[in-house]
Amino acid sequence: MDTKKTPEKHLINYHRASIGHEEIEEVVACLKSGWLTTGPRVKQFETDFAKFIGAKFAVAMNSCTAALHLALEAIGLKENEIVIVPTMTFAATAEVVRYFNAIPVFADCLEDNYCIAPDAVRNLCEQIENGGKVKGLPRKHGRIRAIIPVHFGGAPADIPALAKIARKFGATIVEDCAHACPSFYTNSKGKLVKAGSEADVACYSFYANKTITTGEGGMATTNNPEYEDRMRIMSLHGISRDAWKRFTASGSWRYEVVAPGYKYNMPDIMGALGIHQLKKADLFMRQRAKIAGLYTRLLKKLDGIVLPSEKPGTISSWHIYPARILKGRNNVERDEFIERMKEAGIVPSVHYIPLHLHKYYRDKYGFGDGDFPVSEKLSSECVSLPIYPGMEKADVARVARTMAEILEGPRR
Repeated sequence: MDTKKTPEKHLINYHRASIGHEEIEEVVACLKSGWLTTGPRVKQFETDFAKFIGAKFAVAMNSCTAALHLALEAIGLKENEIVIVPTMTFAATAEVVRYFNAIPVFADCLEDNYCIAPDAVRNLCEQIENGGKVKGLPRKHGRIRAIIPVHFGGAPADIPALAKIARKFGATIVEDCAHACPSFYTNSKGKLVKAGSEADVACYSFYANKTITTGEGGMATTNNPEYEDRMRIMSLHGISRDAWKRFTASGSWRYEVVAPGYKYNMPDIMGALGIHQLKKADLFMRQRAKIAGLYTRLLKKLDGIVLPSEKPGTISSWHIYPARILKGRNNVERDEFIERMKEAGIVPSVHYIPLHLHKYYRDKYGFGDGDFPVSEKLSSECVSLPIYPGMEKADVARVARTMAEILEGPRR
C-alpha cells in the first residue's frame, strides 16, 4: 500500500496539549484580577506541587532550564568543577553546566530504558579520582560536584545506585525530571516513591508538550531549606525573599539585592494553568499508560522493531513512547520511515541526537562518532510515536497500521 497516495482524513501530531475549562476559567480570573506576574496563584502552585511530589519545598520558574541552572548555583558549582550528565538528553541538561564555566562529563546510557548507566558513571568517577584520562576532560579540573540523571521519557533512572555513587565521591544529585511528572521508582528501602522526591534538587518542565503544561515553565523541588532559599532569591534578581509582596498591602516597598540574580520567576498566568494541570497529572499519566499499552499490543508482532517497557519496580509517566527501527531489519531505515509517516499524515519525533555529536561539544571537547556507542545506536534507530492524553484509540490504531504498512510493505 502506498501511504503517500492514500492520505488519511486528519493530521496526527506528535503532541497535543490537554487544556480544559478549569484552566481557561482560572486564566481568565487571573487576567480579571489585575495581578499577572508572580503572585498568589504561583504560590498556590508551588505549595500544591511540593505536596504532590513529596518534597518540602518547591520554587516555580519560567523554565526547567532555569530550574537546573539555579539548582547548580544553589549547590555551589564553581568554574572547572565536574558535573556528570548523560549524553542522551536535551541541550539544557549540559548547557547549564557551561553557564558556570564548569565541565560536563558525558556518560553513556542503558540500552533498555535510555537512562544514564550507573556503571558508566561509577567508572567515570573512579577514572577521574585516580587521575585517569577521560574524553573531554581537560588536564586541569576541579572536583566532581554533581550528577544529573535524566528520567528519559518518564522511565526512572536508577536513583538508588546513582545516589550510592554520589555519596562515595561527595557529589550532589540534581534530578532532571523534565519528563517525569509523575514517575515512580523503588528506593533503597524498598518503597515506591515519586521521581525527584529524594533528590538534593529535582527540576521539572511544564513546556507545551510535557506531561502537564503551563505553556512554558518549570519547578525546582528540594528538602533542603538553604537550597530553597537560595533558588528563590536568585530566581528574581537576587532580591530578598518574597519580593513579589512589595506591591501588596501586606508587603513593604523596601527591598534589598543580596546577590546578582536572574529573571527566572513564573508569572501568575502560568501558575493559573499549573494549578489545574497538576490536579489532572495522575489522570494524564493513566491515559498515557493506556495509550502506551495499546501501542505495545498492536505493534508487538512486528519484526525488526524494539518497543519500550517498564523495568520492575518502576512506573513511567510515558511522556515519550520511543520505538526502535532496527537497522537492516526492515524495508526502510529510520530516517526514511519518519518521512513516510509524515507523508501519511502522522508526525513522530526523535529523542535525541546525543549531545556529544553536536557541533559545540565536538569542537569544545573533541568528541566524535563512536565515543558513546549505546547512545549513538539508540539515536540512529529511535522514533518517538505520537502520545498524549485524549489521543483516540482509532488514531493509535492508525499509527500502528501505518507503521506496519511502511515497515513490511515493498521498497520504493
